[in-house]
Amino acid sequence: MSESMRGYAMLKIGETGWIEKPLPVCGPMDAILKPTILAPCTTDVKTVWKGALGERHHMILGHESCAEVVEVGSLVKDFKPGDQVVVPAVTPNWSSLEAQGGASSHSGGMLNAWKYSNTEDGMFSEYFACTDADGNLALIPEGVAPEEAVMLSDMVPPGFQSVELADVQFGDTVLVIGIGPVGLMAVAASLLRGAARVIVVGSRPASIAAAKAYGATEFIKYKDGAIEDQVLKLTGGKGVDRVCVCGGDGETFTAAVRSVKPGGKIGSVISMDLHDTVQVPSPEWGFGMGDKQIIGGAMIGGRLRLEKLGALLSAGRLDVKPLITHRFHGWEGLEESIFLARNKPADLIKSVVTL
Repeated sequence: MSESMRGYAMLKIGETGWIEKPLPVCGPMDAILKPTILAPCTTDVKTVWKGALGERHHMILGHESCAEVVEVGSLVKDFKPGDQVVVPAVTPNWSSLEAQGGASSHSGGMLNAWKYSNTEDGMFSEYFACTDADGNLALIPEGVAPEEAVMLSDMVPPGFQSVELADVQFGDTVLVIGIGPVGLMAVAASLLRGAARVIVVGSRPASIAAAKAYGATEFIKYKDGAIEDQVLKLTGGKGVDRVCVCGGDGETFTAAVRSVKPGGKIGSVISMDLHDTVQVPSPEWGFGMGDKQIIGGAMIGGRLRLEKLGALLSAGRLDVKPLITHRFHGWEGLEESIFLARNKPADLIKSVVTL
């Protein structure tokens, strides 16, 4: 390998481009990886064009990939050069006190386990490093195509987590707000958890078709009026048991609180903008006494999580193929894929780039 590599980076807010950087150095518990499949994300778009994380200069983007292991540190036991792996968007330091306390996504501080394209260079480069490799990498699941496996990096986990945070139970009526790829995974997970009804909010034809395939029962469009009014009409004024917030902004929580029953739970996995504020209406909050819970969580990362979710793919219990609507090949396709995510045409759900 040469001493430098090329990567696609955020140069500053509103501007991206190719840059040269030194090769990553492999620590004793780390792995150096060569990406084989990449998947641009809406978070990349928010980071660059909305300044969601604040200013970043010459930071390589990307936090979703499958990759080939090129080098491992002296203390890595379970992976070797040549292994084909899925790399999660969130890579905790598993020896941290936060991880030991059950908050692995915040190992080292709030959101610090989300390193790629946040606090460290991301995956859109010829090589990148993964810390705590034994605890974070996972082999591509048996019988699963790499382009499907890459959905385990950062589409399947938050969608499923929104359902876990909302505590969906057998027979529940669930509202899923936002049916991009993460919301579609929330629909699938709600049905796997035993939901009886899944009402979804979204208007993009490709997403609606996929949501129907995953088992959504009713559909709401933003343009048809306030979300909560439509939800209350569909539920005879009772509201829903659970809400999964997989799209929107701070104001989305107003609709979520108004839509959920007293005693209900709202699970959110959206990343909001830097200056966004959550809006909670007092009357529908029961003036602070409505027993309505809002839980916002960072994606759970790590090897165990990937292997558990990957087992659903291998067993045929979860099909992620409907998420992939656009395919690109080679490094020349990466920039086109990123701008596709920014422009968001009506037929887009998720794109992948095979290198």
